[in-house]
Amino acid sequence: MDSVVTGESVDYLSQANTIVDSILTKTVLDNDMMALAQLSRIVELRLLTARFQPIVEMQNGDILGYEGLIRGPSDSPLHSPVNLFRAAREHNLTVTVEHLCRRIVLEQFAAQKLPGKLFLNVSPECLLQKDVRYGETLDYIHNLGIQPERVIIELTEYQPTHDYGLLCEAVFHYRAMGFEIAIDDLGEGFSSLRLWSELKPDYVKIDMHFIQGIDHDPVKAQFVRSIQSIAEKSGTRVIAEGIETQAELIAVRDLGVACGQGYHIARPHPSPARAVSAEVAKLLSSNQSMPPRRQTTSFEQVATVEKILKTPPTISSKMLNNQVDDIFLQNPKLQMIAVVDDGVPIGIINRYHMIDRFARPYQRELYGKKPCAVFMDSHPVMVDKNTSMQDVSHVIVEANPDHLVNGIIITDQGRYIGLATGPDLMREITQMQINAARYANPLTQLPGNVPINEHIDQLLRKKVPFSACYCDLDHFKPFNDVYGYRRGDDIIQMTSEVLKKHCDPQQDFVGHIGGDDFIILFQSEDWEARCQAILQSFSVAIHDFYSNEDRERGGYLSEDRQGKKVFYSLVSLSLGVVKSRLNKYYSHHQISIAASEAKKQAKKIHGNSLFVDRRADLDTRSLS
Repeated sequence: MDSVVTGESVDYLSQANTIVDSILTKTVLDNDMMALAQLSRIVELRLLTARFQPIVEMQNGDILGYEGLIRGPSDSPLHSPVNLFRAAREHNLTVTVEHLCRRIVLEQFAAQKLPGKLFLNVSPECLLQKDVRYGETLDYIHNLGIQPERVIIELTEYQPTHDYGLLCEAVFHYRAMGFEIAIDDLGEGFSSLRLWSELKPDYVKIDMHFIQGIDHDPVKAQFVRSIQSIAEKSGTRVIAEGIETQAELIAVRDLGVACGQGYHIARPHPSPARAVSAEVAKLLSSNQSMPPRRQTTSFEQVATVEKILKTPPTISSKMLNNQVDDIFLQNPKLQMIAVVDDGVPIGIINRYHMIDRFARPYQRELYGKKPCAVFMDSHPVMVDKNTSMQDVSHVIVEANPDHLVNGIIITDQGRYIGLATGPDLMREITQMQINAARYANPLTQLPGNVPINEHIDQLLRKKVPFSACYCDLDHFKPFNDVYGYRRGDDIIQMTSEVLKKHCDPQQDFVGHIGGDDFIILFQSEDWEARCQAILQSFSVAIHDFYSNEDRERGGYLSEDRQGKKVFYSLVSLSLGVVKSRLNKYYSHHQISIAASEAKKQAKKIHGNSLFVDRRADLDTRSLS
């Protein structure tokens, strides 16, 4: 039978829904009132407890300082700081609660006489309060006997920051009093990158998302490597948050990150330890297992900035600020506009900077009808379209990291052709380095066969003169049989270091073909002198890998394939060189064959040897 809904049924359902809604509303209000009552009680009776988590120096395990954390009463739903501050925001008590948290952390840090620095969490919202900006915190810490240089204001965003100008003023005020500044959760959003650019902090904390699993995630590792590179150039120290495993600790340490924090180092505790565990200390104080840090190679410099070129609309320097503001309002995704007069770029206007200026009192009235050059960055980064990505990144970090936000103007023989953004540049460099790392030799971290071949083909295509030097170790297999493969790996790593030491990183390319075979693509004009220096350095270094007895007699005994004892000389290095020749070599295959033949000739010479294929010189003389 079909069911029938009558008018009475509809009225009944409507009344029932009203009753349910009323009950739910009352429940929500009751819960809300209960949360407010609990929060008020916590504030009135100061029912908060501080916990401290050590932050350590990654190169030796020393404790740099502690981050001061807060907990509510253990028997309360507001025990968690997330719940505590959510309730505070809902009842407009954020500043009150945060002030109390700060006082309790400072009091307990002082009472325990903890060593090092104190990282004190402060939200930008609270930082901009007048009573804070005019010295309340400074007076309080002086009364506790803490010096301001031991306190680091750690900016933690509960809500997005919009008034960057006012925030910069507040930070400047704190710095003038002796405090240092840190930014929390770098990488969580683009705003944190802008905060870095605007505030120029002393420390940045990388969000734990990029640290957890970093030991097996090349993208996360490259993100941290990129941040570390910018930090080194800008005088900022990096702190990796959320280190929870030994593998993550080792990975972060080997990337050269300055400081670390996380459960694997130490958990937050009301009375924290004043030194890390013996296990962590031993791991951080020893760098024996650290692989050599991978250097930027020529392979990574192939791509040019033209690859990330974009062509948004341009404006002239005579356009009024109100008109520029209208363009930004009509194009929400437009981040920057190039100012171009007669095809020549003269500056750039950043969306956020302009909106920020207009948001201040009377700025629109004063500047709205004036030419846009007033708000223009007249010294932007300008690069030619053929500039490599790596060179552009170096220009930015050496000039001013602000340009990562402002953008990059791209020219062709001085004429404007487009823009590139900082995020696009970092994304492309990251991908390039990931690709390079994917094809790198795991033992030496030098480029492997794929980048070697690509680099040779690129030089040939551009008709750049070069000399290909094939490097091969002699008597290496019997050395492995006598001394073991681990010792053999040590020789290969030593060889790679010797080759890199005597090459110009701006011109020459060093690759690891595999095993004990290497290749150098020299563009340096003094390549022959460099080859002789390589042989000299190798002949000195190789002695350290032998016993005194083998070193004195100039070799060692090992069994051949028939089981007979054979005397082998010390491991030596053979170099075979072939010069690129126009209309002779067209691909990496031909260069590889020619260099391999030169190497075979070098191996016929006893000891450390160099053979140069001089046929290119003879051909040149015969034509003259």
